[in-house]
Amino acid sequence: MYMYKIGVVGDRDSILGFKALGLSVFPVTQPEQASRLINRLAKENFAVIFLTEQVAREIKETVDRYKSVPFPAIILIPSNQGSTGLGIQEIKKSVEKALGADILFGNE
Repeated sequence: MYMYKIGVVGDRDSILGFKALGLSVFPVTQPEQASRLINRLAKENFAVIFLTEQVAREIKETVDRYKSVPFPAIILIPSNQGSTGLGIQEIKKSVEKALGADILFGNE
């Protein structure tokens, strides 16, 4: 049986705590470094990659490339500086695409 992996990518201070949960953490400081890393993790059978919203904003093209494939699922998370709202926007878009209607945030 093959085990898929879970990784966390972002600035060091935001992701270090995930190591205690047994996840693979990958601190990055530059957008190009983050983009190359996401592509590498996708090839290394990472099923889920948690990515801080701040990094995701800087590598939007790379993140968008993986929206149409089953693996890896790239899940945006807030950094230690707080949420930019990007993660919630992406969830909203995904729900609207899947269901044809905004059932989560209809009144907002």
